[in-house]
Amino acid sequence: MSIEIHPDARVSPLADLEPSVRGSRYIIGAGSVIDAFVKFKPAGGTGDIIIGNNSYINSGTVLYSGNGIAIGNNVLIAANCTLAPTNHAWQDRQRPVRDQGFAPSKGGITIEDDVWIGAGCTVLDGAHIGTGCIIAAMTLVREKLEPYGIYAGIPARKIGDR
Repeated sequence: MSIEIHPDARVSPLADLEPSVRGSRYIIGAGSVIDAFVKFKPAGGTGDIIIGNNSYINSGTVLYSGNGIAIGNNVLIAANCTLAPTNHAWQDRQRPVRDQGFAPSKGGITIEDDVWIGAGCTVLDGAHIGTGCIIAAMTLVREKLEPYGIYAGIPARKIGDR
């Protein structure tokens, strides 16, 4: 487990970067800000959480390491979002879901450069948000979104172009 915070990044003393016992890395690039009450939670895999330069993660957002999260440069993530690149296995009806472990990866989460994710969004395993996207508040993202699209809804659907 390693936490690499660029000297020009700012992590609030009220953020919680929970240490990983499975070796997940947390990397925070230059000029990026991790606001108060942001939680990095190692769960569901050995993926890394990598945040590029000049990105901002707002209060109340939770990032699970799972199968990995890669956030580009100049990304804005509003308050109370959840990034969960992991899934529970559930197929065996003879065992409780909590005893079945985790399902295979769908590829983690990738958020390219210059993306704005509105408040209360959920981004799931396998999501790939293209460069320049805008994601409306309360949207559920679970697949690949084309660059410079504006998306809203549950699940996300394209409503315009930037």
